Amino acid sequence: MRLKTSLQGLFPGLAALCAATAASAQEVGDLPIVGAPVSGAMGFQPAATELARDLYSLDHMVLVIISSITLFVTILLAVVFLRFNARANPTPARFTHNTPVEIVWTVVPIIILLFIGAFSLPALFKQQEIPQADLTIKATGYQWYWGYEYVDHEFGFDSFMIGQGANVVDDEIRAELEAAGYSDDEFRLATDTAVVVPVGKTVVLQVTGADVIHSWAMPAFGVKQDGVPGRLAELWFNAEKEGIYFGQCSELCGKNHAYMPITVKVVSEAAYRTWLEGAIAEYAGEPLEAGSVLFAAND
Repeated sequence: MRLKTSLQGLFPGLAALCAATAASAQEVGDLPIVGAPVSGAMGFQPAATELARDLYSLDHMVLVIISSITLFVTILLAVVFLRFNARANPTPARFTHNTPVEIVWTVVPIIILLFIGAFSLPALFKQQEIPQADLTIKATGYQWYWGYEYVDHEFGFDSFMIGQGANVVDDEIRAELEAAGYSDDEFRLATDTAVVVPVGKTVVLQVTGADVIHSWAMPAFGVKQDGVPGRLAELWFNAEKEGIYFGQCSELCGKNHAYMPITVKVVSEAAYRTWLEGAIAEYAGEPLEAGSVLFAAND
């Protein structure tokens, strides 16, 4: 079921509705692109959440450990090749074991694994322990697009790749990208409708699949969650910097798997309210009352 159904023709105040929607789109659209892949680059995208920083730190720590182990083993092999070849050591030793060495190569890996676990398990638990949400969104994966429901305000929409299924940028796709504030560089990354969230707020994303297994992944947020049909999983993030972030479906889900991007726009709370009012009007959600509080204070 596609949620993005145009109901504008049913409202008597069509002109006011379009004006509000256009104003919100303009306010949300003027954002820097922060989280995006770079062709030929190495490393991670800039971390936009505490979760991402934890993962990056863990990755760097493990990289140092495995690089040190690799270097040590390489040096050890070189020493063995030089000192114990047939020319340098014509009479080889005939011992069958070395207890101290066997103890060391058993105990040291255990210590290394415990050390890694002491840092990796807290990072894992932090991802899995879902905090109280300021905003809850349900993401449903379809072949091959995402549907989003803002459950707190009872509206939803579908999000399709701009130039759905195309392999090259033609004039029509370029015009669509430019109209949405993107360039050719964002082809296959940008969607016609983005998820909009406020900066500095805890967002809980409920993820499921409507047909096959999909996966909602946002590298700059350090989150990835499979959407399994018939099940409802959750992830959370708290974006710390305003901007546009791109992700992808990260579970092979059929022939158009490569054309299933994710776009998230992180905006100020004021811009989010403006966008929310326009989105509620456009998608027939529950209207905001004048002076209403968007987010309850968390204890």
